[in-house]
Amino acid sequence: MSPPLLQVNDLKKHFPVKKGLFQRKSEFVYAVDGVSFEIARGETLSLVGESGCGKSTVGRAILRLFDITSGQVILDGQRIDDAAPNTMRQMRRRVQVVFQDPFSSLNPRMRVRDILAEPIRNFGLAKSAEDLEVRVTALMDTVRLPREALNRRPHEFSGGQRQRIGIARALAAEPELIVCDEAVSALDVSVKAQIVNLLQDLQREFGLALLFISHDLAIVEHMTHRVAVMYLGKIVEVAPRREIFAAPRHPYTRALLSAVPLPEPGAQRNPIILKGDVPSPINPPKGCRFHTRCPLVFDRCRVEEPTLRSAGPEQWVACHLEDGTAATAE
Repeated sequence: MSPPLLQVNDLKKHFPVKKGLFQRKSEFVYAVDGVSFEIARGETLSLVGESGCGKSTVGRAILRLFDITSGQVILDGQRIDDAAPNTMRQMRRRVQVVFQDPFSSLNPRMRVRDILAEPIRNFGLAKSAEDLEVRVTALMDTVRLPREALNRRPHEFSGGQRQRIGIARALAAEPELIVCDEAVSALDVSVKAQIVNLLQDLQREFGLALLFISHDLAIVEHMTHRVAVMYLGKIVEVAPRREIFAAPRHPYTRALLSAVPLPEPGAQRNPIILKGDVPSPINPPKGCRFHTRCPLVFDRCRVEEPTLRSAGPEQWVACHLEDGTAATAE
């Protein structure tokens, strides 16, 4: 097998919490606390979980929007978590992002022509002014927007059209990996489907790898190759799409999927209602972080943190029940 395009090894990001008159660092928010995964070329990996679980922080760490606490981010065999500015500049061309809010991520004072031309100029991809114009108009065709809209500003477009502009801006740098951070969550249902279909078409056309960060499991089921489920800063299960949706192994994954509506009229799932609230990432529980809400919790869960272990072909789960431990549900 060819080496993965992206490797994330034991990634941690702890944000300091400053308190008191002199703003001393007294605590940390353990937003991401030991996350590892890989993305192959041309693959979509979806990172899912409840709001606040750390999935967007993982995306921003990969993009080097802040320095990580520890761990490694390796792009095509080269570490980028500690790369020098000159090296990082080229890495940024290869990894682009589509943000959640298409309006706030676009400069309202710039015309679409300039928004798309900016990354092309920054990375020196155009040989001449004519080449720049050809590239900009081709990007509009690629995301299925009319060329005459190039002279308009972001506020003159709908939400779905603005997101297409955001996608075109990401494509302008000719990336190999695009981080889609809740890229469709702010859109209407019908527009979501159009953007997801566009992303799939672009992936096939350009061989793109996608890190698709989302809490919408119905969308994830439609477009992903593999799924990584996060809970309170850690990955609790990783598996191909078919295995995750047909036979989830972790109790948290089962609870998430039980809340996804079925497409058949009148069909219903048996929802799994989790007790309590998500613990604070400032003071996460010892042992398994899910044990305070897990319907299958037993004594070992409270004292020993489970590690990801194989639960089948390409399926990994962090749960003590998967190693044959006998337990009595409470």
